[in-house]
Amino acid sequence: MWEAISSLYNSIVAVLMVFKATDVLDIIIVAFIIYSLIKIMRETRAEQLVKGIVILLVAFALSSIFNLKMLNSLFTSFFQFSVLAVLIVFQPELRSALEHIGRSKIGKYWNGISPSNVEEGYLKQVRKCINCVVEVANDFQKSKTGALIVFERQTKLGEIIDTGTIIDAEPSVQMIGNIFFNKAPLHDGAMIVRDGKVHAAGCILPLTKNNDISADLGTRHRAALGISENSDAVVVVVSEETGTISVAKNGIFTRNYTRETLSTALEAELIPAETEKSDRIPIFNSIMKGRKNEREKK
Repeated sequence: MWEAISSLYNSIVAVLMVFKATDVLDIIIVAFIIYSLIKIMRETRAEQLVKGIVILLVAFALSSIFNLKMLNSLFTSFFQFSVLAVLIVFQPELRSALEHIGRSKIGKYWNGISPSNVEEGYLKQVRKCINCVVEVANDFQKSKTGALIVFERQTKLGEIIDTGTIIDAEPSVQMIGNIFFNKAPLHDGAMIVRDGKVHAAGCILPLTKNNDISADLGTRHRAALGISENSDAVVVVVSEETGTISVAKNGIFTRNYTRETLSTALEAELIPAETEKSDRIPIFNSIMKGRKNEREKK
């Protein structure tokens, strides 16, 4: 027993002797990737698929142990194409993971730095659109008029927009009200907001694949959840039956909004903090500020 302990101790010491800082970094990165994959797959269909693959691996190991030649040959042939099979079976989850990475803070560094006057104009346009949507949602809540409004963010919704009618107009309470008037030709679809403008209407959204949502939610709410699961869009829904205002984001619904709470929620999601762009590349900003000061001294 002491020999086994001594051998284990010597092995640990030998590993520590050649252990470098880059090895620690390597372990941290791999652990983070594994954790992220587990987090993405958790509570999705991918979790069940992973369980199925684990069961097949266990069966494959048992067939080798008990020398079940025919079964082992079948599993061997199957796992030869396992990489291709995984790419096909997990295609939705892989796409979702890549989109999630693109929407992360790292992905935001690809965005350019807009001039201050362009940024101010953009924020003004977004605030105007938010105010119009809030007013319309408040009116629809009273009249129990159904509405489905999608605010596009980093994930572009070109495929969704192609299913509707391009409008590309300045937002107004009257125009949005006319779009969702129950006899208007575009009222059944979704309205897409891009850069603070009403870009398209009558668009068809993908329905959520989540079967655990309440049976009280109709097609409009399921479509809102579907597009929020497939993108980073923020979706405002007004129920035609109850007049309840809801917001969908990242596949999660929050409900029972009022005019004030809806305005606060949309501004928090759609209007970036004033310091976001100035803090995006702090080293670059410091260098530029230093050069400006040097020119002023000269």
